Amino acid sequence: MKRRGVVAAVLLLTASIPLAMAQSDLKRPSSSDQYVPRLGDIMSAAQAQHQKLWLAATAQNWELAAYELGQLESSLAEAAMMYSGIPVSNVTTLKDPLQSVSDAIAAKDGRKLAKAYANLTEGCNSCHTSMGRSFIAIRVPTGPQPFANQLFPPQRKP
Repeated sequence: MKRRGVVAAVLLLTASIPLAMAQSDLKRPSSSDQYVPRLGDIMSAAQAQHQKLWLAATAQNWELAAYELGQLESSLAEAAMMYSGIPVSNVTTLKDPLQSVSDAIAAKDGRKLAKAYANLTEGCNSCHTSMGRSFIAIRVPTGPQPFANQLFPPQRKP
């Protein structure tokens, strides 16, 4: 139940980003006083959290899976808040897959998790495609090796 509150708060926060700002080009916020991580750094962290979530769930370490899900949600919210070129709709469309993953973790149901995780992964790729980054293709991890959740051959254009 606590997870739902966090998800709702994150989505509410990201939904409050003005749509006009969200439709502008990807621009780093300008501030000489505050460190702002690069979008690529946030997304690299999200990719690692995506993989660790899968590995924890398949090992039935539900507590770690829940933790990694929270980390992933935070990374996605950070990216949306810090980078105005990410459309709000890209973040809010992940709400249902994230909730489904959370529900599967709470139920400790590996089958439900596999389906929800596949939907989440598809949502990541849809976002990449909408941003003109379809060359970044994420998949369900094939193992614990670094980057086992990414496809490196060129992807066909939709």
